[in-house]
Amino acid sequence: MNGAFVISLDFELHWGVRDQFLVNGAYTANLEGARTAVPKMLELFEKFDVAVTWATVGFLFARSKEELLSFYPNVRPNYTDKKYDPYRELLGNGEEDDPLHYAPSLLEQIKTTPKQEIGTHTFSHYYCLEAGQTAEAFRYDLLSAIAIAKIWDLEIHTIIFPRNQVNPEYVKILLELGITIYRDNEPSWFYSAAATDEHSLPKRAGRLIDTYVPLTPHNLGEWEKIKQANGLYNIPSSRFLRPYSPKLAGLESLRLHRICQGITRAAKENKIYHLWWHPHNFGIYQDENLAFLKKILGHVAKCREQYGLESLTMQGVVERLENKKSSSQ
Repeated sequence: MNGAFVISLDFELHWGVRDQFLVNGAYTANLEGARTAVPKMLELFEKFDVAVTWATVGFLFARSKEELLSFYPNVRPNYTDKKYDPYRELLGNGEEDDPLHYAPSLLEQIKTTPKQEIGTHTFSHYYCLEAGQTAEAFRYDLLSAIAIAKIWDLEIHTIIFPRNQVNPEYVKILLELGITIYRDNEPSWFYSAAATDEHSLPKRAGRLIDTYVPLTPHNLGEWEKIKQANGLYNIPSSRFLRPYSPKLAGLESLRLHRICQGITRAAKENKIYHLWWHPHNFGIYQDENLAFLKKILGHVAKCREQYGLESLTMQGVVERLENKKSSSQ
């Protein structure tokens, strides 16, 4: 099989950072900007014929507060640290008066753009490794995520764990609910899954430096390792697309080279390069971030022409793998 280029986006708006920033806090401009960045990203994806998986927090599907409340699960996480509890958040009546907690108009645009997959980022931006949460609460959370997606005529097969808190103990629940595809972390110790408070300064520093210089390999996925013994399909992350920073503007060429080099390697070696970020990462400095993305997608186009690199959603990777297995039997 040819190499593949995968993009996955953790689409969450305020739900993804509510434990760190207030609605009218220091990060509000990023969150508000995400609402204009999403349509611009979709334009680029369509222009370059790029497939993308949008792992979406279930709360964002709701068209009104009344509808959202009707999907609240019977069992909810009882986090030891209550700052993680999203059910304490004050909500408006819908997208018009609360655009940071509802996003049906953006989801409609994603749904109608070619080659876009909508997966789940859990119903409530559920933290699978924080103290106090349980397997039962996780199962109920996913049932709500599946149910609210169903009213959009969407079947959920792909999950991206909030804060990349992959919990191997929840495999059975995922399989039971028909969610079989996920994104694991890069293998290095400073990318390993952990509770939020366990992301130490050395871990964060390692991830930052690795953006520009190769502390780790390109972390390319291998087709033969995607299907795991436990029945899940793992399409691991290769790189987080760190947003533009004026303080690090002088290193932009290094950041671009690091990503493009990995994409080229995947194309040549018939492996998988998986890039991810959050739409709100593009909320400010939109011109710089979108121009950077355009350069990446232009490089993908060259690798497609030269090496046959394919642009696939996470579900598309699994479909390609299974079709290959069927045709070889």
